[in-house]
Amino acid sequence: MPGEASRAREAAATKAGAEIRGEVLLTLAQLRLATPRQLKALLLPHHQDTDYVRRALRNLGDESPALVGRTHRAQQSYWYCTPAGLAEAAASGELAPRAGRTTGQRAASRTGLRGHGLALVDTVVAFHEAEVADHADWQVEVAHPTPAGNLVPDGVVLLADGSSAFVEVDRTMSYARLVAKLERYDAYRKAPASGRGNAARAPRSHWQETYAGSSMNRPFPPVLFVFALAPRRAAPATRESAFHERARRVSGVNYRLTVATTTLAQLTRQGPDQAVWRAVGHGEDRLALAALPKAR
Repeated sequence: MPGEASRAREAAATKAGAEIRGEVLLTLAQLRLATPRQLKALLLPHHQDTDYVRRALRNLGDESPALVGRTHRAQQSYWYCTPAGLAEAAASGELAPRAGRTTGQRAASRTGLRGHGLALVDTVVAFHEAEVADHADWQVEVAHPTPAGNLVPDGVVLLADGSSAFVEVDRTMSYARLVAKLERYDAYRKAPASGRGNAARAPRSHWQETYAGSSMNRPFPPVLFVFALAPRRAAPATRESAFHERARRVSGVNYRLTVATTTLAQLTRQGPDQAVWRAVGHGEDRLALAALPKAR
């Protein structure tokens, strides 16, 4: 009968929406904001459309109190966790403490913050689709202590090979601020060891405790800069080249600190496992992530 097929699709969407409810909530709490298209790419990559994701979002929004909210701009919807949703996600014990003060609601409602947040999620999608890192293995805006104050990376990702990488997404930051953040990474790398250690192991610094595992020989994680398109700014490739000129002068770069760059367009089109990364201090050749020079 007419309408039976559409009712069947609606019933299937309702069932699937209920099944991925928890994943949608955790992903929004983890990444701050996302579009239905981005959530589909992360959670239901083999589906043709966003029906199931949208149903899950509506279900979360219909709860009392609502667990998610949304902002509309230019015929697009941007979804985020409400305080109640963040509380429920935190109760799962699967979220790392976050240092940033920007909530998903604030990021969704402000043009600059929204553009930056969505570019970060697009970066997560690119790593996820290439199977270089699962979307659940990202931490956003987690504080790292340095003698000069906290370092707050845009993202830290646990890669499929067991190593980690810091990720910075740039749309509108000045070159001075980008270099200052890179210098903060160098300060984090050089921070003195803390703790007393023991007979089996000498005291280690925060980054060694957090990212080196049991190996004292594991190098400091690479710092990856992704340059994204922004209105009234130079093209990402232009900003990338200008950043290289400045970054190579930072202490430790190309020796103790591996710094590599790409554009979001290249990353999305080819994937992080392909030759899209340009290592600071190593010419203009593009390298795959696994081929980047290792910090000493």
